[in-house]
Parts: sequence; structure tokens; C-alpha cells
Amino acid sequence: MELPKRAGNASIPVALEEGKNYAWCTCGLATEQPLCDGKHKGTSMRSFVFKAEKTETRNLCSCKLTKNPPFCDGSHK
Repeated sequence: MELPKRAGNASIPVALEEGKNYAWCTCGLATEQPLCDGKHKGTSMRSFVFKAEKTETRNLCSCKLTKNPPFCDGSHK
């Protein structure tokens, strides 16, 4: 199977909490996109861990093509 797998064709809004760490799925295999659930185990893929800078809702990438991970930049279009 070729990774990353495209997990969707639109961004996914996620409520982020300031100071909290999040693990964004980079492989596209996670059941609850766009966050990692460890389904990449056994592959060369790793989650992308980031800390929310402020409490807000942000659109996270589901197509895995973004140039600004983990945030959607419209690359799915």
C-alpha cells in the first residue's frame, strides 16, 4: 500500500485548546481523521505532533498534500 493514503477531499475543522499537544495523522489510515490513532505502526510513517498556540477551531488537512502541516492549505482542490 502506498502511503500517505488520501483520507478525504476537504479540510476537517478541529477545536484546539491552547497549550495542548495534538498528533495529526500523516499516513491517512487513522479511523478518526484527522488525528492519529496509531494505525501507521509497522510503516515508515510517523504522526505530526504539534502544540496549539491558542484555543480556536482550525481546519486540518485530510488529503495529506498540505505544504503547511497539519493545517489545510487547499491542496486537495
